[in-house]
Amino acid sequence: MRRLTTLAALSALTVLVLLPGLAVPADAHGFTSTVYADASTPQPGVVRTELGLEYDLLVVSAAENQDDRAFFDEGMAVWETGDEPTALAAHADTVLGYVTGRFEVTADGEVCAPGQFGEFRVEEREGVPYAVLVLDHACAAVPGTEPDAPPVDYEVRSTLFGDEEGYVTGTTTILDYELDGVAGSAALTQHTPSFSTIQPWYERMGHFFALGAEHLLSGADHILFLVALIVGSRRLRDVVLAATSFTVAHSVTFMLAALGLVSAPAAVVEPVIALSIAVVSAWHVWGLWRRRPDAHDGVLEPTRAGRLALGRADWFRLAVVFAFGLVHGLGFAGALGIDEPFSWTLLGSLLVFNVGIEVVQLGIIAVVFPLLTLLRRRAPRTALWAGAAIAAGVALVGLFWFGQRLLGLE
Repeated sequence: MRRLTTLAALSALTVLVLLPGLAVPADAHGFTSTVYADASTPQPGVVRTELGLEYDLLVVSAAENQDDRAFFDEGMAVWETGDEPTALAAHADTVLGYVTGRFEVTADGEVCAPGQFGEFRVEEREGVPYAVLVLDHACAAVPGTEPDAPPVDYEVRSTLFGDEEGYVTGTTTILDYELDGVAGSAALTQHTPSFSTIQPWYERMGHFFALGAEHLLSGADHILFLVALIVGSRRLRDVVLAATSFTVAHSVTFMLAALGLVSAPAAVVEPVIALSIAVVSAWHVWGLWRRRPDAHDGVLEPTRAGRLALGRADWFRLAVVFAFGLVHGLGFAGALGIDEPFSWTLLGSLLVFNVGIEVVQLGIIAVVFPLLTLLRRRAPRTALWAGAAIAAGVALVGLFWFGQRLLGLE
């Protein structure tokens, strides 16, 4: 009974520490947004870009920026009714004024003149309505198709839905491009808002690496999942293997998504991600409560075959973490544009994004796990109950998010 009371008290204390996480909205990443841009050169001197922007965010941002209250009223009134393209077309000047002021193209340093190509349409991405519009930028600086002409330096700059607007933070524009035979992808953020086709490849990849690191550090659900892995591991090898298998699973999901073999709606993926946090944390608490001989603190002790041997429970734990990593990877793939078959260009960049995640994971482990090990050696009983309390608190937060996402609450 005393054990149960102590665990309950420590769990309550941990939940108080984790309460800020309970206030995070259902996607557990804060109010962020992703803009999708697909740029090409259908003819010399013209850069055609298909832009996908969250519909409701576009309405509020454009209406305020262009001082068009009528667009806000009409745009929100028809949201999710099927009449969104009509509202966009009726206020095309407002929409284009906002978008072209924050999405710019230059050729050899000269600004290309923007104009709309085609009509507005609305489609869903991961259950979210997106406004789609196509811009043609006329670039007078492009010399033509002469064989001896030097390559054109196209630069794309996006500051759409900037932090200063106050609606979202950390907007990322995922740019997939094929400009005059130069193909690739880039991630444009508040810190790196522009991209150039003569930019070195390693610099472009560096942006995705930094984006992966930032995504992990700003994603409360991934941080809590990592915390659950750390407190549930007695040996450094256990937590490193688990974190690495989690990241490898992301890469597998990206590959399958790029082949068009897997796809899942956010309404399914997001609740499962939250449930995975609760399951991994509760597993550790259950192991402690059962007090099995091989689960003094929730994981196997070294076997007779040596400290590097993996027992049945080790392999089962890695399999569970890998499976949950596949699901987390579906969330990444959907959020960052891996939703069309054979999107190989973007895939390569997102694998670098994954490396950024792994490096930060290992960095957190390198800082936290030695401190936990020191506590276990100096005060093993305190470390045991502290780990149990943290795991129980994380499990409760995971269950809270699971309920939020299952019910579609913000």
